[in-house]
Amino acid sequence: MNLVCDLSKGKCKPCEGGVPPLSDDEAAKLLATLDGWQRQGTLITKTYTFKNYYETIAFVNATAWISHREDHHPDLAVAWGQCTVSYTTHAIGGLSENDFICAAKIDALLTL
Repeated sequence: MNLVCDLSKGKCKPCEGGVPPLSDDEAAKLLATLDGWQRQGTLITKTYTFKNYYETIAFVNATAWISHREDHHPDLAVAWGQCTVSYTTHAIGGLSENDFICAAKIDALLTL
């Protein structure tokens, strides 16, 4: 099983601060397992495109369900035919494994 599958099957752990964010090397290794995600400072982000508004909103709703279930919520920028998803762990001021777990779960939506 590859690391992307492992991440998508992972479970977010509560993060209330007091732990350091991932190092640049740790973040880079996890980012390399994801398709199309980019690091922008303390965020990882990806823009998904769809053929219509309905598919975009269906994706937003599925993302909201995953976010609720994992208790780890992204910023979403929604427009006609696209949604940009951005993850960071606010409690620690940077990236945690939770961000990468959720990113992998969001990617897995499109393989169902």
